[in-house]
Amino acid sequence: MAGLFDKQAEVYAKARPTYPRELYEKLAALTPGHTLAWDVGTGNGQAAIGVAQHYEQVIATDVSESQLKHAMPHPRVQYIHTPLSLSDEELVTTLGGENSIDLITVATAAHWFDLPMFYSLVDRLLRKPGGLVAVWTYQGFEVSPTFDPILKRFTDTTMPYWKPNAQYVFDQYRTLPFPFESVGLGSEGSPYMMELHKEISFDGFMQLLKSVSAVTTAKEHGIDLLSEEVVKEFERAWGGPTLVRSVMCKLFMLTGRARI
Repeated sequence: MAGLFDKQAEVYAKARPTYPRELYEKLAALTPGHTLAWDVGTGNGQAAIGVAQHYEQVIATDVSESQLKHAMPHPRVQYIHTPLSLSDEELVTTLGGENSIDLITVATAAHWFDLPMFYSLVDRLLRKPGGLVAVWTYQGFEVSPTFDPILKRFTDTTMPYWKPNAQYVFDQYRTLPFPFESVGLGSEGSPYMMELHKEISFDGFMQLLKSVSAVTTAKEHGIDLLSEEVVKEFERAWGGPTLVRSVMCKLFMLTGRARI
């Protein structure tokens, strides 16, 4: 799915939610080593910055140069563009070699990957014993009883424009293949759930909706799912353009040890 988020890279960087500190603390507590982490499909580095609070170095990679141009700098995070033309051997070398990584994270991106190829790399790169891989996504925003039915109606209009892989997200990662040893923090078929809470303005929430890949795909087909009329209806239900609301969604995570 290379290039899927190139067009909305700047909007994506500004709008997407960050993940709770508790998530990174739970992952760090499960890895005996804290030397090197790899954040895959990093986008603008939201997860990489969180991981860097617990690891000496984070290598954050993405196939999208546009996304990386908006990445958040951090002294312990190294951003690297990894085009699809990069061979597995080149990637392994870039990341420090086999058996070198304490933690591999994928935030809201694993469903776009060639999973057998990615999991093969995970097996080679994770430190043994003790290396950990965690993938997660979020789904289902809740704002208020007035706003949520309108949001549901809008979400229904996006459905024809999603790529097939997005079904993993709609399934809350329950159907995502994940052949790794369980550590009690989400396993194949049984994700671990956390709530995400974000204080956000109306404009910020609209930016979030604009960053959705299905909205961009629809626009490429000449269909504006966020027309002026739709935005006005959202604004009325929100309570006005200046109101800041608490928005909740659910995060679903799978975590496991390297296969030995």
